[in-house]
Amino acid sequence: MITVIIPTLESERTLVQTLAPLVSGATAGLITEVIVADAGSCDATAEVADLAGCTYRVSDAPSGARLKDAAAAARTPWFLFLRPGTVPEPGWIEAVEAFMADGEASDRAAAFQRRPDEIERPGLMAFLATLKAALVGTPIGPDQGLLIARRFYDRLGGHPASAEGEAALLSRLGPRRIALLAAAARPPRPHT
Repeated sequence: MITVIIPTLESERTLVQTLAPLVSGATAGLITEVIVADAGSCDATAEVADLAGCTYRVSDAPSGARLKDAAAAARTPWFLFLRPGTVPEPGWIEAVEAFMADGEASDRAAAFQRRPDEIERPGLMAFLATLKAALVGTPIGPDQGLLIARRFYDRLGGHPASAEGEAALLSRLGPRRIALLAAAARPPRPHT
């Protein structure tokens, strides 16, 4: 039902973190395939993808072009774009299934919620963020993943073929056409 598409570059460790919770989605029959769209990593990203049974595609094209190419190669009616290091938390399978069962899902996309401990906004900043979300919708970042029906993705023209393709697609969708799933995902951690 779903193809998970992950753009990578030197991502062996973060790819493992993202793939681990996807196993339960595969055993539940939700995930049919995982495509790793790599930019020519020199680390063990290819080996991690191979050991996990992922389809591994390599291109030196910008990330947007790699994501669009991977989507064109996918065999399912749904895509879940995840950055390496993004870790869906417990309850994600049910949240994704509920969104896909919604009749309006064919004209909307969805993203994982941010974990409360990832949002640090004291006092006035929290109030202003809440007000902005109520007026124009909640801003979504590429680190929250993107669940989208293939038909809707194709109607939008997919990812622009640039290095900023993920952000450009989210901008084209706009916050009103992106629902928040009833599950959170831990975003990628900065390298230390």
